[in-house]
Amino acid sequence: MEFILDFSKILLATCRDVLPIIILIIGFQFLVLRQPIPHLRRVIVGGVYVVIGLALFLAGLEKALFPLGKIMATQLSDPAFIYGTGEIAVRADWSAYGWVYLFAAMTGFATTIAEPSLIAVAYKASEVSAGTISQWGLRITVALGVAFGISLGTFRIVSGTPLYLYILIGYMIVIVQTIFAPKNIVPLAYDSGGVTTSTVTVPLVAALGIGLSATVPGRNPALDGFGLIAFASLFPIITVMGYAQLTHWVTQRKTKLTEKNNAL
Repeated sequence: MEFILDFSKILLATCRDVLPIIILIIGFQFLVLRQPIPHLRRVIVGGVYVVIGLALFLAGLEKALFPLGKIMATQLSDPAFIYGTGEIAVRADWSAYGWVYLFAAMTGFATTIAEPSLIAVAYKASEVSAGTISQWGLRITVALGVAFGISLGTFRIVSGTPLYLYILIGYMIVIVQTIFAPKNIVPLAYDSGGVTTSTVTVPLVAALGIGLSATVPGRNPALDGFGLIAFASLFPIITVMGYAQLTHWVTQRKTKLTEKNNAL
């Protein structure tokens, strides 16, 4: 009964949030385009599915994903687990949090592989490039970038180093890569960084950051608990362009070797 009541509140809130989109689409369709909505029944049924699906997803976040991410982060960073029972830690020793870094990397990789928005982008990229860009190749490359980024972000939380240093250095690398990377991969790399921070990744990563900063000695969840999502957006750009640069260099090298062998 309690779940039904909570779900009803979430469903009403979801309807309220989706209402402006519905008004916008209907307004443009009738006032600007001045045409009836094609396949009206299918659109209505699909809209109902979207609203119910969003409400169920939000309920799942509240009941499962947020608590799970926070509990895992809290348990892994518990001083009793890190330093041993009876030990009192005043300052965090970054080298003792290896399991936290590994968990963060695996969480980032797994959630990114399952990210619906990344799957959609990878499918379209493969379709447009006629199979030149592999769906799984792109998804794994992006997932590796997110895994490294979130792991580095947890290191930042534990060590207490300023967030802006990592972001500045990261975007300096992105700018240099943008200059030298194959031009046809640059837009896809930037999009890949954006789609990682979506429905599956954000809830777990946000809960991980808040749970970790609440447990690590000397950290404040309000100051240190956020910022992991910035890492999840930045590092996939670097890995996708890096992968493109590597494959471009390998292709050029093979071409040069083939031309050299033909000349001999």
